[in-house]
Amino acid sequence: MGDLEPRTAPPALESMTTVACVGIGTIGGGWAAYFLARGFRVRAWDPSPAAEARVHALIDAAWPALTELGLAEGADPRNISVHTDLAEALEGAQFVQESAPEVLEMKRGLLRDIDAAAAPGVVIASSTSGYSMTEMAVEAATPERLVVGHPFNPPYLIPLVEVVGGEQTAPEAVEWASRWYEFIGKSVITMDREVPGFIANRLQEALWREALHMVANGEATVEQIDRSITDGPGLRWPMHGPMLTFHLAGGPGGMAHMLDHFGPSLLSPWTRLDAPELTRELRDAVVAGCDEEAGVRTVPHLVAERDRAIIAVRRVIDGFRAAGYGSGASLPED
Repeated sequence: MGDLEPRTAPPALESMTTVACVGIGTIGGGWAAYFLARGFRVRAWDPSPAAEARVHALIDAAWPALTELGLAEGADPRNISVHTDLAEALEGAQFVQESAPEVLEMKRGLLRDIDAAAAPGVVIASSTSGYSMTEMAVEAATPERLVVGHPFNPPYLIPLVEVVGGEQTAPEAVEWASRWYEFIGKSVITMDREVPGFIANRLQEALWREALHMVANGEATVEQIDRSITDGPGLRWPMHGPMLTFHLAGGPGGMAHMLDHFGPSLLSPWTRLDAPELTRELRDAVVAGCDEEAGVRTVPHLVAERDRAIIAVRRVIDGFRAAGYGSGASLPED
């Protein structure tokens, strides 16, 4: 890994006032809304003529949920400027969140240009959901300040961010980025090494592939698959996650009993982890299933429904954690 020179040390977290969002589609716009809700000024860049209207619409849609979760002092949805000149957008920015489309050559060129224009010491994070920083940073002059800060949609509600550096990223940049995301209220996984697909996406991908196989083989409908999670294991995951859930499934013997007793079943031919061929028939079946499940609910209606549900779940889980559950501390008597 690289090293940061003392003169290029990132700013103190308490001094942060201005962030830049490069690319303001669904993910970048969600980041912009979140930064605004945490009281920061946002300078945004996007080459699309429709970007400014689109990001304001996204912020307006997200603001009720962000208000319900609690706004930081000085939070203002109008505290954003949208630019088509990258260098202009980066003026005064103390942190950069890049959220361009997942096209490797585009990412490489854009990170190179951001690195050239951003002030010394500014950490630059990419929202990439699949590329490693090692392969994205090849054109940057100072790759030691480039990190991955992988969020989850919508970034203004889902707290998780996976942080990992590339082969040339300075450890100090990774550490600063992790502290920064925690400072603004995110739940951070600082990864020790680059892993293709990161962590959460790998797990999501396995579930997604299995779901597509079951639809393709006529084994389950889209609605059945969704209900199998929302009314089944999904109810257990917000507090404990899949590993502790299986730990509990082992009874008093915990995970050791679970693995010893059920381990042989791992060899059962249940799963088909290879991606199925996305035929036109499978594509149409999945689309039709989603349309049928959504019914009269439009995408904006589903987004509002999702946001209300996430807020409710987060409040319940936050209440449990505030009471000491999930921390390993002594728990109150029931």
